[in-house]
Amino acid sequence: MQVPELPNLILYAIPFFVITLLIEGFIIVKHSPKTYATKDAITSILTGLIGNVIIGNLITKIIPLFIFTYIWQYYRFTTIPFAWWSWLLIFFLEDFAYYWNHRIGHRSRVFWASHIVHHSSEKYNLSTALRQTWTGGFYGFIFWTWLALLGFHPVMIFAQMSISLIYQYWIHTELINKMPKWFEVVFNTPSHHRVHHGTNPLYLDKNYAGILIIWDRLFGTFQAELEEEKVVYGLTTNIKTYNILKIAFNEWIALFKDAFSAKTSFINKLKYFIKPPGWRHDGTGTLSEDMLREWKEKKSN
Repeated sequence: MQVPELPNLILYAIPFFVITLLIEGFIIVKHSPKTYATKDAITSILTGLIGNVIIGNLITKIIPLFIFTYIWQYYRFTTIPFAWWSWLLIFFLEDFAYYWNHRIGHRSRVFWASHIVHHSSEKYNLSTALRQTWTGGFYGFIFWTWLALLGFHPVMIFAQMSISLIYQYWIHTELINKMPKWFEVVFNTPSHHRVHHGTNPLYLDKNYAGILIIWDRLFGTFQAELEEEKVVYGLTTNIKTYNILKIAFNEWIALFKDAFSAKTSFINKLKYFIKPPGWRHDGTGTLSEDMLREWKEKKSN
């Protein structure tokens, strides 16, 4: 099987990122300066450079590359060629894998500990897209291993993962209100993803889409952006720091502290890693569904 040499798409996209970041920043500062924080944008950019370009390209990609290659070489069910139809097929399958990775990233604290980095900004602009995890690459790849088992070459898997990541860059903006209706029905858009970054109880744990919003519609996690419910960005309890080390590791420290300081059984200690953010063994924790229930009760009174 002849494997084509594909470029590192993320590196090729960097000039586009830089130009659009500057243009968006200029527009926001000119028309609504209070909504743009330069320190926050710089923090996001630095977090992305270290997490994605340095750690991602030099360290964390080695692990999935080895595992994907090993599975593909010795355990694949079939061999899927580099053909037009296979690219179309992996477009849907990779996006399906991303949806479940992203959903578990919000519903299991050990995955949330790495994904929280992306949600730590209280602003929402293109720089927010670059605020990426430093640790997720060490284990998040497990959601894509089945693609190698099916017979997709690792090169194809990584290429489609990069395409998905690049696509999701442009949806991190408030400058685009709504796309055409047909587009909003099928694809992830700035409006859909603003909801995902919201801390409003109505918006929590919604719209996990990568490129296609159809998965959220199919699996009951879709929520439209409402005019009467303005999105509040960030975390339910914000970190309040521009220190990139604290942003990268704050939740990991909190997770281990909660698990090992809890006076409970070993099984319950393990549950701190598996259960959703906010869970506590004694029932005193508050989950996203609890926040939504309380919000609905207040709205009905």
